[in-house]
Amino acid sequence: MSELCWLKSSFSGEGGNNCVEIAAPSPEGIALRESESPARVLTTDRAALGALVKSIKAGLGS
Repeated sequence: MSELCWLKSSFSGEGGNNCVEIAAPSPEGIALRESESPARVLTTDRAALGALVKSIKAGLGS
């Protein structure tokens, strides 16, 4: 998946491989990887990732 345009959060800074990167291989698909291990790629769909993020945000408030 090296042909993908990988993006990382602006919170990651410039100091090395300590972040999660995201790419969109298709309109409905999402690819995730850790910058320290770029060969390992997790794929999911937008709805599942959205549900995960929503759950994480809800847990942060408690």
